[in-house]
Amino acid sequence: MTKKQILIVDDEITILKLLNFVLSSDYDLIIKTSGVEALSWLEEGHSPALILSDLEMPYFDGSSFIHNLKISGFYRNTPIVILSGASNLDERVAEMPFTVDACIPKPFNPTQLKSALLNVFHKYEYAGN
Repeated sequence: MTKKQILIVDDEITILKLLNFVLSSDYDLIIKTSGVEALSWLEEGHSPALILSDLEMPYFDGSSFIHNLKISGFYRNTPIVILSGASNLDERVAEMPFTVDACIPKPFNPTQLKSALLNVFHKYEYAGN
């Protein structure tokens, strides 16, 4: 069985290593350290099953990255999960001009993260996406 592909976008190397450790047995992970790198990879024609992104990154923050995805014709329906250490995370997500599928604060519980990802995948499979 083919693993679902998740694009992870985060500039914190320790978080990326932890996510790789926690998720690599269940998913095919593509790791990018900035929104710019992630957009470049996506523009090459890749289509991940889900995108897991931080909000606070240099140069091109997660909110701008996700906004670009949501206004695109191709990635508008790709599930988005935010994983962020922003102190005002709930407020920032509520103010976004788009919706995300899940929002997980850092530091995160690996079991809760896995559960949230499964819930998002099940929601999209149930909806026929």
